[in-house]
Amino acid sequence: MDEQDSPSPSGPPPSEERLRRAEIARLRDALLTLESPERADMDDPSLEWRRLFSELLGTFLLVMAGAGGGVVTAVSHGQISRAAAVTAPGLTVMAIILFMGAISGAHLNPVVTIAFGLRRDFPWKRAFGYILVQLIGATLACVFLWGVFGKVGQLGATVPGPGIENWQAMLIELVLTAGLVSTILGTASSAQNVGTFSALGVGGYIVLAGLWSSPISGASMNPARSFGPDLVLGDFSSYWVYVVGPLAGSVIAVGIAYILRGPGGRDPGGQAAGSGRLAALEAKPR
Repeated sequence: MDEQDSPSPSGPPPSEERLRRAEIARLRDALLTLESPERADMDDPSLEWRRLFSELLGTFLLVMAGAGGGVVTAVSHGQISRAAAVTAPGLTVMAIILFMGAISGAHLNPVVTIAFGLRRDFPWKRAFGYILVQLIGATLACVFLWGVFGKVGQLGATVPGPGIENWQAMLIELVLTAGLVSTILGTASSAQNVGTFSALGVGGYIVLAGLWSSPISGASMNPARSFGPDLVLGDFSSYWVYVVGPLAGSVIAVGIAYILRGPGGRDPGGQAAGSGRLAALEAKPR
């Protein structure tokens, strides 16, 4: 047999591999749409207000659970254990993904929105609105806790633990966020956290990260989560830890995703939906 006739040991040509990946992504999206029909709303620019409200509400609920653990611990004189305090946010995220992940994608975190943008699965023109309402939702949650209980338990602020330097907490936040965003990018569909697998993966990771690292940095992994208490308390002395660490971690996670799965933006349907370009083709009466 001539050398040119022998099968290539390197597998299918790159063009066939790209087609195969695109078809897998299309089928996965189709199955998820059957499970959550409202995912089609991601293609309608006129419903951006609904997606922004979803992000605001979801972040509000997440910070209520995360910051609320510290507040209720102070009010109840320690009746909330550390394990319960770090489990609550993970279970809350799990529930949020299941009940409205198909509306906005359940980013709930500025660095998640940025990571989807870097992967070319989410349009940058929509990122500012998402990040803004995430910060507002986190702040409203802390204002609510303040109004109900007063400024107790540092309003659940995330700060480096006793004896922990800011740089140490920042590096822990970096590693934790790299793992969280890697989990999200690996289980999400385009720019959407949607479906049971995503809910279990992301919620479970948040719980596990908090169980072992909360005494070091508070296991925030989310600049919005840390922004709310700091703004209401008027103390941003350690806030840079929870911006630099998570942001660097999310960039690393995007690099990891590139190594594991290649460049993003490979799902034309999901990318077009995220940009609002399918509305004219698939508009439906409401």
